Amino acid sequence: MSVLAADPTARVSSFNPVAKLGATLVMTVTLLLSIDPVSAGVTLVCVLVLLPLSGLPVRMLWLRSWPLLVAAVLGGVATVLYGRPSGQTYLHWGLVQVTDGSISLALAIVLRVLAISLPAVVLLSTTDPTDLADGLSQLLRLPARFVLGALAGLRLVGLLVEDWRELSLARRARGVADTGRFRRFAGQSFALFVLAIRRGTKLATAMEARGFGAPGPRTWARPSRLRPRDVVLVLISVAVAAASVVAALAAGTWTFVWAL
Repeated sequence: MSVLAADPTARVSSFNPVAKLGATLVMTVTLLLSIDPVSAGVTLVCVLVLLPLSGLPVRMLWLRSWPLLVAAVLGGVATVLYGRPSGQTYLHWGLVQVTDGSISLALAIVLRVLAISLPAVVLLSTTDPTDLADGLSQLLRLPARFVLGALAGLRLVGLLVEDWRELSLARRARGVADTGRFRRFAGQSFALFVLAIRRGTKLATAMEARGFGAPGPRTWARPSRLRPRDVVLVLISVAVAAASVVAALAAGTWTFVWAL
């Protein structure tokens, strides 16, 4: 199985995609309201405790999470060196100023990035795009034309990756990919752009011919329904978000982002 594909065997895959999206948004919006280490830390701990229950293989989690971990660490290091100066100063050299305030802010940012990104990784790793499109159109009543168009575009991402690889092999076989990395990248990107436009035009014509843009009510081959366990999943996310806010308020670290 490709590491970019959703794992249909994971336990979380059986939940409705709309419920998983709602649970992720509840925790994400809560964390975006404040930058403090307590609320982000509580959410991250709860996510790590619940992560084994998702049923995702450790390898898939690592392959999808390590870029986010690297980004969080780099963001934390940059914040430590150039973040908000306050409290005791430990290092001051030019623009670099390491203080209590910058260290606290860096810790909050690292925890916040990880607490937001890990549920998103689980969502993307266990959700089939077609199931998500069915849920968005049937349960949230989003315009079917927009949802299906976005679904079709998302399905073409894998083809673009294959096109890029085939273009690289073809140009190398012709001897035009040995020198000039920048020129090679620019030329190959333009060729991929042309291929994407042609494929998108053909796909749009085919979808119109099959009635995807027809007016009137639309029928669905696979109904999307919310079940009791989907409600339980959303309630768990609400409980995690509430626990993080209560812990931050009790610790006195909760600060709205616009108050920073």
